[in-house]
Amino acid sequence: MTDPIANLLGAWSQGINLYSILFRILFSFVLSAIIGCERSSKRHSAGLRTFILMSLAMTVTALLDSYLTFNTANTDFFLLSAAGIIGVAVISVNSLLVSSRSQIKGLTTAAGLWTCTIIGLTIGAGYYTVTLIAFAVLLFCLAQLPALERYLKNRSNYFEIHLELKNSSYLQNFVSTIRRLGLKIDDIEANPAYANSGLSVYSIAISISSQELKKYKTHTEIIEALRSLDYISHIEEMGS
Repeated sequence: MTDPIANLLGAWSQGINLYSILFRILFSFVLSAIIGCERSSKRHSAGLRTFILMSLAMTVTALLDSYLTFNTANTDFFLLSAAGIIGVAVISVNSLLVSSRSQIKGLTTAAGLWTCTIIGLTIGAGYYTVTLIAFAVLLFCLAQLPALERYLKNRSNYFEIHLELKNSSYLQNFVSTIRRLGLKIDDIEANPAYANSGLSVYSIAISISSQELKKYKTHTEIIEALRSLDYISHIEEMGS
């Protein structure tokens, strides 16, 4: 089946020639730059240049695969694209950061980077329609879904907090307060990174057991109420 957009553009866009190569590289640059700008505007670890370079690399790899296949009739050359995908996956995984608060940072950016390189691969292969559909979905996921995701997380019955107490002796007071509020502690883990800081720091998994809290209170409101306790140095939701 011929790509619909390629049909509209003409026969030149379907083969490997100077014009199709320039068009695909420029197309890859523009789409990846849009995604990169969206990530950069939100101060994520991988930004404009990273997305452009990764997409261009996969576009050129796909072009090379197509050129070698057309000239040698050897489909084994598509292993170059497969190797490129694996390489990008490794780079994406290595870009993940684990903060001192036991939070994984950059997971969405890494996944977006990997997806963007796949889009670069489809551009290089000449599948323009698939490219535009995938690009639109990716941009929508990165730009529009975070608000919905925050809302759903803020209304869920489970959340984790990063808690800094002025002294470890206050932990029992905190646990008692949590229970009185209609909350349940599922897990408490001390953070050894703060061992010599003078603070007692914990990662705490909490579930909401009170039906009233489930119905009327968000995580943000619960945490704001806990923040008023004078023995708490700092408290925030993890992964927010």
